[in-house]
Amino acid sequence: MSDYFDMHCHIIPDVDDGAKNIEISLNILKKEYKDGIGNIILTPHYRVGMFETPEEKIRENYLYLKEQVRDEIPGMNLYLGCEYHVNMEMEEELRARPQLRIADTQHVLLEFSGADSAAYIKERVYVALSLGYQPIIAHIERYPALEKDFDLIDYLRRMGAGIQINADAVLGEDGRSAKKFCRKLIKEDLVDFIGSDAHNMKERKPRMGEVIRLLRKKAGDGYVDHIFRENPQRILDEAVQ
Repeated sequence: MSDYFDMHCHIIPDVDDGAKNIEISLNILKKEYKDGIGNIILTPHYRVGMFETPEEKIRENYLYLKEQVRDEIPGMNLYLGCEYHVNMEMEEELRARPQLRIADTQHVLLEFSGADSAAYIKERVYVALSLGYQPIIAHIERYPALEKDFDLIDYLRRMGAGIQINADAVLGEDGRSAKKFCRKLIKEDLVDFIGSDAHNMKERKPRMGEVIRLLRKKAGDGYVDHIFRENPQRILDEAVQ
């Protein structure tokens, strides 16, 4: 299959701590395509004081990458999103910066800090929902406040938040604890999306093919299609007209 999605990655060249140049970007994308990923939602960081690349540069580099992909990887589709690091100015920033949304939809990929409390995460998710956005909590396995609180994770999903985990964590590349946590989330059907969170072809390379093969064996074709095709496609289906 080549119609699966990677909906969390850092592949646009020279805009954050991801791919540093177009060659690295194309190498990552070729690996993704080989692994059956034909749709990529690119999610460069936005974090006040750390990642504040001008929107014009992000869009320019994104369009250049699309041109190169059109020639070198025909059939691969790229969409522009963002990984937004949550802060107390979230309301104003989401209103003022439409580029923080995913692919011109109302979906927002929200990143929290490992030091954030469960109460803070819950409150910020609620605020995003109250403003009319559809929050997706990025790599939930990184937040100690939620690591053992499966009831709260279930509650966040019932509120309307999507739950995303990283392929590396499922495969055990981020340690035994993260692997155990992610496997239990999958078993309890508390996962909506799995992304590569790829940054390069070395220590943070894409492992989507590996996790797809694992989950096909452990959970079946239907589950794989649901996580890697159906759920991400729903994001694009809800694009703002």
